[in-house]
Formats: sequence, structure tokens, C-alpha cells
Amino acid sequence: MNASHGPYVSYGDAGGSGRKEEEVRRLLDTPPAPLPADLAPRATVLGTRLLHRRRALRRVGWAVLLVAAVAFTVWAAVVEPWSVPPAATTPEIDGW
Repeated sequence: MNASHGPYVSYGDAGGSGRKEEEVRRLLDTPPAPLPADLAPRATVLGTRLLHRRRALRRVGWAVLLVAAVAFTVWAAVVEPWSVPPAATTPEIDGW
């Protein structure tokens, strides 16, 4: 094992992987970036806003679907599209 890098085994510089490993180690060794103090409250406000927007859109969608179903039902009751349409012409009457 390579003592300078802990339990990692180095197999030489195969295609520049040593440079990549060093960059990764450097990134992992740096402390994380500080977070804003108001991050949690801002995230909560944004999440609440998105939740309310989704809920409102869902309610509007259901309302539109309900209105469409009622309109279709009224149209079908008035027009009765399943019934046979009346004949365009009357049959000729013989014998008059």
C-alpha cells in the first residue's frame, strides 16, 4: 500500500489517472463551502409556494374535468347521438 495516500494502491500513471486522483483527493480534502444562514427558511418558503401552486393546479384541473363531464352529459341528453336520425325524405306513397 502507498503510505502517502492511505489504503489506495498506485499502479503508476496509466493515461493520466494519477493527476485525476490528485485532483479528486484535493477536492475531497477541502472543507465544504459555507452555506447561507437563511437557507433552510428560504427553502421552506419555496417548497410551501410550490406545494400550494401544485395543489391549486390540481384543483383547477379537476374542476375543468368536472365541467367537461357535465357539459358532455348535458349535450348527450339533449342531442341523443345514439338514436337513429330521422329520414331526410319521406317515402313515396302509391295509390293516391
